[in-house]
Amino acid sequence: MARYTGPVKKKMKALGMVAQERTRGRGPQRGPRRRQSQYGLQLQEKQKARLLYGVLERQFSGYYKEAARRSGVTGDNLIQLLESRLDNVVYRLGFATTRRQSRQLVNHGHITVDGKKVDIPSFQVRPGQKIAWRERSRSSGLFEVINAATGMGRTSQVPSWLRVNPDEATGEVASVPNAMEGEAAIDTRQIVEYYSRR
Repeated sequence: MARYTGPVKKKMKALGMVAQERTRGRGPQRGPRRRQSQYGLQLQEKQKARLLYGVLERQFSGYYKEAARRSGVTGDNLIQLLESRLDNVVYRLGFATTRRQSRQLVNHGHITVDGKKVDIPSFQVRPGQKIAWRERSRSSGLFEVINAATGMGRTSQVPSWLRVNPDEATGEVASVPNAMEGEAAIDTRQIVEYYSRR
């Protein structure tokens, strides 16, 4: 499955998502600033969303088309689709430290949905479905390392649309994802305007 494997921090800096590093106490080193066009801002928001959720261009475009087709607010629908990805749900439950790690866990068959192994990170989960670490994987060293880092949902902030049982390393999708609990860094209005002008 295709995925972005390049330098994430470099991309995040380019999209203004992390503070510039300081150099020898002289403050952030910046080049000359140019005023960004409206189109440039819209493109930046789309790229930011793609990077945060780890989605390639073609797939992201497909999510937007589906979001626009559904009734309701297109931007909210888009966030709901992205939040419903299995790799994102694994991350939100606190079963992984990053979305990249959660995608790897799904790819390698460590995660089950309703008791069945699912190795497709883009799998769309639905309310009522149960997500868990595979029984065999729970005895692995990888599970121990991640459990120590995340507490399997104990230390992470689990959104209201998910329920987690840290002792059993299981979770459940209680309702449709709440768009307000999606990535706060993303301005979906800019993304909608970007696709509307195409």
